[in-house]
Amino acid sequence: MNSTPITTRHIVIRGVNWLGDAVMTTPAVLRLRERFPEAQITVLCPEKLQDLWTSHPAVDAVRTFTAGESLQSVARGLRSVDADLAVIFPNSLRSALETWWAGIPKRVGSGRFPRSWLLTDRVRSLPGTVRMRKRTEAEVRRLNTTQASPAVARTTYPNNSHQLHHYLRLVEHLGANAGPLPPRLVPGNAATQVMATRLAPSLASGKPLIGLNAGAEYGPAKRWPLDRFARVARMLAERTGCHFVLFGGKADIPLAEELTHQLQGLTITSLAGQTSLAELMAALALCRVVITNDTGPMHLAAALGTPVVVPFGSTSPELTGPGLPGDPRHPLLLGEAPCAPCFLRQCPVDFRCMLSISVERAVQATLEVLSRHP
Repeated sequence: MNSTPITTRHIVIRGVNWLGDAVMTTPAVLRLRERFPEAQITVLCPEKLQDLWTSHPAVDAVRTFTAGESLQSVARGLRSVDADLAVIFPNSLRSALETWWAGIPKRVGSGRFPRSWLLTDRVRSLPGTVRMRKRTEAEVRRLNTTQASPAVARTTYPNNSHQLHHYLRLVEHLGANAGPLPPRLVPGNAATQVMATRLAPSLASGKPLIGLNAGAEYGPAKRWPLDRFARVARMLAERTGCHFVLFGGKADIPLAEELTHQLQGLTITSLAGQTSLAELMAALALCRVVITNDTGPMHLAAALGTPVVVPFGSTSPELTGPGLPGDPRHPLLLGEAPCAPCFLRQCPVDFRCMLSISVERAVQATLEVLSRHP
């Protein structure tokens, strides 16, 4: 299985393109560092994800490419790295072409057609693993028509189906330990100082600082209703006197503004659309707990050591949940519906999976986290 010489000098990791997926690759990066403690490890990733890797303890250097940059340009820049091994995390044809065109002599990745000929080492998926499959709208409607009870059990998946196992499988091919580790990130010092100053009044209050992340870039099917976030926040404030920080990207600014309006009278700092990725990481790390939809900041918070409370409706925690699968630090609130998980961007029926998750469940889960992590 392991044909890579121990003297491997310089490894390029072709990183994935999406934030949550990138966080789920960090266990494999840590295992690769264990396997090659003396090698130079460079991560090649989209420019928007640079901050994720800059302070990572297993990474020596980061190279980026811009949105729309040509394949030839990326490959030319990669050629100058003079690496002898490439580990390609994405399944795309382009990512394999970049490393092939760069002339990296050993290229390891998932060996799927049509890119298999570009790889020197083609790694098969673990036997029995299950991949995400979107249900059709017709299937969702049929399931909800033929099974009237909303309490039908969700579809579940085998324990080794989580996405982090896919990346560990690639580095196992190189002799690395494939035992799962929790995703791990480290906030940068400069960004931490900036966010500690920005959130100083709340941090100095002695009250819990709770993060709220009500958006989800993938689509509305992953968003627990905004009014439920607001009701949870009011109930928690009554019980604990906590302060809140609102997270989100530029597209989430209207959501944050509406949530701020609904929470008038509470102590709130909105950071929606106002942080770099490094600052977002630092602010998440300063929270006692984050209540969030299944989205990138959920993965960030868990990897930074902050517990998350997550309503899951259209997606599956067995495939893409936060942290290490089954980690009890992160309460996952599973919606009940015969069609869940459907993996659709928008619900074609009545959104019963998310609506089945009550405000009281989220409040109780958050209070339990606060009691365990004083």
